[in-house]
Amino acid sequence: MTTVDLPASLLKRKAVVYVRQSTPAQVQLNRESQRRQYELVEEARRRGFRDVEVIDDDLGRSASGTVARPGFDKLVAWLCAGDVGAILCLDASRLARNGRDWHHLLELCGLVEARVIDLDGVYNPCRPNDRLLLGMKGSISEFELNILRTRMYEAVRSKARRGELRIGVPIGYIWHREIGLGLDPDARVQEAVRQIFSRFRQLGSARQTHLALHREGMHFPRPSDGRKLTALDWTPIRYRNVISVLKNPFYAGAYAYGKSKSRTAVVDGRAHKTYGHLLPLDEYDVLLKDHHEGYIDWGIYERNQKQLAINAYGQRDGTKSGRGGRSLLIGLMTCGQCGHRLRVAYRGRYPYPVYQCIGRTAHGLPRCMCFGGQRVDTAIARELMRVVQPIAVQAALVAERTHMETQREQQRILELELQQARYEASLAERRYAACDPDNRLIAAQLEKNWEAALRRVGEYEARLEDTKIHNSTTPTPDFTSLADDLDAAWSASGVTMRTRQQLVRALISDITVNIDEADCEIVLTIHWKGGRHSTLRLRKPQSNQQPDPYPKGRSPHGDHLRMSIESDPEDAFTRQRVLRAGFYGAFASRSTVSVHPIAHDQPGVTSKGIGHRYGRLPVFCSNSAFARVMISGLRTQSAAEEAMTLAANIIPLWAAGRLPWVTSCQAWNGVPIAKQAV
Repeated sequence: MTTVDLPASLLKRKAVVYVRQSTPAQVQLNRESQRRQYELVEEARRRGFRDVEVIDDDLGRSASGTVARPGFDKLVAWLCAGDVGAILCLDASRLARNGRDWHHLLELCGLVEARVIDLDGVYNPCRPNDRLLLGMKGSISEFELNILRTRMYEAVRSKARRGELRIGVPIGYIWHREIGLGLDPDARVQEAVRQIFSRFRQLGSARQTHLALHREGMHFPRPSDGRKLTALDWTPIRYRNVISVLKNPFYAGAYAYGKSKSRTAVVDGRAHKTYGHLLPLDEYDVLLKDHHEGYIDWGIYERNQKQLAINAYGQRDGTKSGRGGRSLLIGLMTCGQCGHRLRVAYRGRYPYPVYQCIGRTAHGLPRCMCFGGQRVDTAIARELMRVVQPIAVQAALVAERTHMETQREQQRILELELQQARYEASLAERRYAACDPDNRLIAAQLEKNWEAALRRVGEYEARLEDTKIHNSTTPTPDFTSLADDLDAAWSASGVTMRTRQQLVRALISDITVNIDEADCEIVLTIHWKGGRHSTLRLRKPQSNQQPDPYPKGRSPHGDHLRMSIESDPEDAFTRQRVLRAGFYGAFASRSTVSVHPIAHDQPGVTSKGIGHRYGRLPVFCSNSAFARVMISGLRTQSAAEEAMTLAANIIPLWAAGRLPWVTSCQAWNGVPIAKQAV
């Protein structure tokens, strides 16, 4: 350090005054430190510099090395160009609080013989003693930052371990001045939060909870004043509102601190720190259960987290939640040979489920098992009804009570919304009355606000009245009668597959499947929720036993084809081949099939004509009338040859009048079909 005058060669260069404060809050509040740093301009002129530059681009930026500092980069560029004669700063911590930036700056100053000036004197980095002193100042500055940070963090953690640190709280809670953390005194806010937990308990899905509440027109509060939670805006509920309420342990009465951590990575040669990386529940810094009054207890919170984890279809393993589809047991069955989950595939023109295990196929081995799902689904549903039958009446009473509670909750929400709307209308009226009537600019706007508030009151009154009328006029479902006939309740048209899947998963935790090749049976080991186990054995369908793709006579175009078939054992095999080729084979190849009623004695109908019409196959006939299936647009030569072969086999039977199968049929799609001669 020296106090002698600076060389004239340095005074010809520019002097740089570096101004920096660490946070935006310091920039706004600590104005005295900022003023003292700008006064260094006069110090530079007093020492003989005529060209003085001020770099204040880094106001509000930390010098710890984790954030970019454009002002410091500009200073380094000017040093490399040899334009800087001296750097003035209030102390060493203003320039850098990390060793990398500090020593790099000293190296450059030593190369161009620039000076470092602070309130203590002038330092020449070319001299060993000055360089040692500057190095010690930089190390002390970096050490001071770590000491201050550690001291503050430990004080915060110590207060958080006692549950006294006033951190930000979610919607539904507020910090009281006397009693500390407690429920929000606003009854509407409390009811909105409780409604989310109530619906999730019924539906078991955050997404379905959001959709149900959105259909009912529910609103959720949003703070309009940052984290103060003194003013709230009510907006239509969103999915993030639902999932944040369900996942936050605060609502279970637990005080949680340190729920996230920061990560540091090297980006472009500089340490880059990111924040907000969430931690698992068991890695929180502080987790105090039963700290305050909760909307739910801790046991319900843990069950909710398990249900949300099950609902995550993107994760491997684990029983999946019911999300609809055509299969009842999707994601619920486990292969008894390899332990993998059975997957479901759909086959046929009218898809039917097929369960299969492909766990070994990745290693080049054959599938463990593959079987149709309709028979298994029916058997599990029948077993479920048998188990539930003894408590059906009790379950019906619980369902009736839940139905009434849901109606009361919906009406309660509307009453609270109406009460809030009436308060806002009264407040708008008082503001309008307190306004000077001569000040029309303000009075006109207050009048509009009052009218808008009155319109909202009218809307809520109408919604509440409609709800009351609907609840009083709509008859309550007879749950007791449904308890006497569970099969009818299970097969009711209003019950979706998603509901059936959720009912199954409410009682069954897992199903282990094995194949008994000796007896050709499917062995199902059912693991019930209560810890008991039961076994079902079902006959495994053979590979050539195809399920009916058109149940209950449903045609491929959606209309019913009613037929009365008279059995004839002699022609049974031929009829079976005709039905398979004419219906199943044609539709499998995406052919267009149409039924034409033609009179038996119509001229031109001969076996030769039928046999020589390419791609047309007679399937049904009777003594007075017959139906002809026209197969057009066959995609492959083999399909056409199969049709011609079957036609040649049927012609003798048809000519002999030995195919009396159909007595009536109707046109498909409701379009009459003109009679044609073959």
